[in-house]
Amino acid sequence: MSAGARGSLLRRNRDFRLLFTGEVAGRFGGALTNLSLPLIAVGVLHAGAFEAALLVAAKWVPWLLIGLPAGAWVDRMRRRTVMLVSTAVSLVLHLTVPAAAVLGVLTTGQLLAVAAATGAAEVFFQTAYTAYLPALVAEPDRAEGNAALHGSASAAQIVGLGAGGAAAQTFGPVNSLLANTATFLLSLLSTAAIRTREPAPAARRGDHPGTAPSPRPNLRREVSEGLRLITGDVWLRTFALHGALANMALMAYQSIQVVFLVEQARLSDGAIGAVVGAAGAGGVLGAAVARRVGAAIGTARALMLFLFWVPMLALLIPLTGPGAGVACYVLGGLAVSAGIVAGNVLRATFQQRHVPARVLGRISASGSFLNYGAIPLGALASGATASAVGVVPAMWLATAAVPLAAAVLWLSPLPRLRDLPDGSAAPATPAASPTPVGRP
Repeated sequence: MSAGARGSLLRRNRDFRLLFTGEVAGRFGGALTNLSLPLIAVGVLHAGAFEAALLVAAKWVPWLLIGLPAGAWVDRMRRRTVMLVSTAVSLVLHLTVPAAAVLGVLTTGQLLAVAAATGAAEVFFQTAYTAYLPALVAEPDRAEGNAALHGSASAAQIVGLGAGGAAAQTFGPVNSLLANTATFLLSLLSTAAIRTREPAPAARRGDHPGTAPSPRPNLRREVSEGLRLITGDVWLRTFALHGALANMALMAYQSIQVVFLVEQARLSDGAIGAVVGAAGAGGVLGAAVARRVGAAIGTARALMLFLFWVPMLALLIPLTGPGAGVACYVLGGLAVSAGIVAGNVLRATFQQRHVPARVLGRISASGSFLNYGAIPLGALASGATASAVGVVPAMWLATAAVPLAAAVLWLSPLPRLRDLPDGSAAPATPAASPTPVGRP
């Protein structure tokens, strides 16, 4: 019986529905925060372009510091527990900002500390979440699950940005962060209600009653194992490098977008939230069409379409101006978000099939170390460029880099194929070669 005949995954899988609800709530709160913190810095504490970019960078620096060992740590623990603790930490940290404002002690330093600490919590949540999904969803349903999660994440970000802008306009940027109490609490309760219990970490390593236990976990060995799989597998290596370059370019323009829209389009806080949210609406479209386009033209060809040709429209963004000129930002942002989210759906489904379950956490963390670790570099470079030559030239450089990141894809086997391979990567062990199955 087909998935369509059985009904949608959200309808027939209670635990996936709870994971979905928690993820949507968390993404909503995260989007609200990502807009509110720069608005607080610029509008309340009178920060400039570099300080706003530094604030964005602080949220992603933890990927550089703990991204690699986080994957090994998560593979040693129950992923659901990691997600619960991470969400609770984020909830408490966000509440410290309005509390400090009430006491009259809010500073840019505190905003940077909150951004960095919540970023560290996000490292563990994202790593655990990526590795936890296969425990809840059977392999034939994972494409549908990934599409639903990525689409909902984009929709939540759109609504969160719009709500964040409206809340900042009505109640002030600081007070708008209080909405995170409800969103992170909902995420916490939804994740806690999931009934499926994944195998114990020892079982994931292959330990069974009556057999000798696996060697004692070694952090350095486990981190190296994840890195060997990525560097030794042409597909994981290609996608990790592209993700790093693309994220660097994306964050380069997003880190200065608030200052850019204030200076070039003369928008209010509420209008900025609406415009940035509208630009992100392409993510919903991308998630909706990713599987259909992949089935129609092939997953490899679809990735080239979504990650190179569609993001070319990012070059409309620097043309943004007052009034009708805002449409340039919206159209360019729509194209970028649609292409990136659609590409993420296809890549996530491929990776969950391609990577052995026991190392999925560290593979996810190793890839995220490269992908997300590049984000603060892009933010800092863009902030420094904007301070040196102006916001508009910095925006031109950043948006041009978005489609140029796909040069890595052109140098891979991807353009010569219709579909991504079905083979799995061979797990790297001290006794086995790291050379993967499925290398062309």
